[in-house]
Amino acid sequence: MFGMYVIAELKTGRAVVVDGEPYLITWNRFSKQGRQGGVMATKLKNLKTGNVIQKTFQGNDKLEPADVGYKKCQYLYSSGDSFTFMDLTSYDQFELSSDVVGEGAKLLVEGQEVDALVFGENPIGIQLPSTVNLKVIETPPGVKGDTAAGGTKFAELESGAKVSVPLFINEGDTVKVNTETGVYMERV
Repeated sequence: MFGMYVIAELKTGRAVVVDGEPYLITWNRFSKQGRQGGVMATKLKNLKTGNVIQKTFQGNDKLEPADVGYKKCQYLYSSGDSFTFMDLTSYDQFELSSDVVGEGAKLLVEGQEVDALVFGENPIGIQLPSTVNLKVIETPPGVKGDTAAGGTKFAELESGAKVSVPLFINEGDTVKVNTETGVYMERV
């Protein structure tokens, strides 16, 4: 059983294979029950679907580490419900569904570099950089002194996303957006 994790090695952030699927351990707690072996309660996030499950492992259970990694890729285009990317090392192209790309699709622009999450040799998801710079293509003009509503307005970005921005942002400006929250950070 070389290369297998025993339950004491299950830590938050480790990737494991459960029922043939790659999971990321997002939470774990070990407890010992008297003379019996310990048990490890875990919350696991499926790296393909994003679903979270709770699973308890017994003292003699062993789990296979998931062969996951990242590859530098470039977003090429979307067509219907699929997004096409290119591996920047091999120049191979692959598609991911909008379900897999998730909310990050709103912040993708053609030519943008992303990290593809790979299980074995198969891409199963993407990870955007922590921030992206996007051009404002449409926003109402900011009226000086109009701050009764908190001093913000909505702007449509080149990716199609709509974010709340300060009144001084104009069409043609480039703004930095946090990809985790989708929130405006600053004008670039």
